[in-house]
Amino acid sequence: MYLLQYDFIRHALLAGILVSIACGIVGTYVVIKRIVFISGSIAHIAYGGIGLGYFLGINPLWGAFAFTTVSALGMGMISYKAKQKEDTIIGIMWAVGMAIGIILVQQCDSYTADLMSYLFGNILMVPVNDLIFTGILDIIIIAIVYYYFEEFKAVSFDEEFARSAGIKTERFYILLLLLVALTVVVMIRAVGIILVIALLTIPPTIARQYTQRLGHMMFLAVILGIIFTTGGLYFSFCFNLPSGATIILLSAASFFISLSLQKLKNHMLNLMSGKNSFYEKG
Repeated sequence: MYLLQYDFIRHALLAGILVSIACGIVGTYVVIKRIVFISGSIAHIAYGGIGLGYFLGINPLWGAFAFTTVSALGMGMISYKAKQKEDTIIGIMWAVGMAIGIILVQQCDSYTADLMSYLFGNILMVPVNDLIFTGILDIIIIAIVYYYFEEFKAVSFDEEFARSAGIKTERFYILLLLLVALTVVVMIRAVGIILVIALLTIPPTIARQYTQRLGHMMFLAVILGIIFTTGGLYFSFCFNLPSGATIILLSAASFFISLSLQKLKNHMLNLMSGKNSFYEKG
C-alpha cells in the first residue's frame, strides 16, 4: 500500500483498471469470433496514426483513434465485398499503416523518446488527459455493448444463424471492429502497440476455460485483466522491469498455469470415470 503515496502509481493503477474493462468486454468478442489477426492488424495500423499525431503536433492518441477507426471501417467493408481473401487485405493494410507511421515519424523535426512508450507501453507515465480520454472511450464501449448485447452475441457465436434471424450481420461486424479499434487506442499507453494483442486475448481466453456464458466471461476477463495489470505493475516496480512487458508475461504465465490445471482436472476426471466403469463391470 505504500506505493499508493505516489501519483504516478495511482494513475497507473487507474489506467490498468480502465484498460482491463475495455479488454475484458471487447476481447471476449475477439476470442469468440476468432478475429485475433484482425485485431492485431488494427493495433499495428495505429502506428500510422501515432506518426500522424507527431507530424501534426497533436496528441498522438487522436491520430491513432482516427487511423484505427478508418482501418476498422475499411476492413469490415472490404472483407464483405472484395473478391480477395480477407487475410490478404488485412496484411496489406497492416503493412501500409506501419509504413505511413514510419515515414511521418521520420519527417518530424526531432525524434522524441516518448514514441517508444506507444510502441512498447509505459503505464507508469500515463498523463491525466489520457486517463480522461480512456475513461470516455470505456463509457462508449460499455454503452454500445450493453445496447446491442444480443446482436453481438448472435453475430459472434453463429453469424449464419444471425443472418437468417434478420440481423444485419455486416453492420454489426463493422461495429464490432470499431469497438476493437477503440480498445486498441485505450490500450496503447498501457502495453504499447506491440503487446496490445496479448492483453486483448489472454484474459478472455482464460475466462473461457471456466465459463461459457458471455456475460460471465466478460466479467471474469475484466477481473483477470485488473489482476494482471496490478500484479505486473508491482513486479515491474520491485524488479525495475518494463511495465508493459511484465504485465504481458504475467498474463501469459497465468494462461499456461490455468491451461495445465484444466488438463490435470480433465485427466483426473477421466481416471475417476475409468475406475467407476471398472467397478461397475466388476
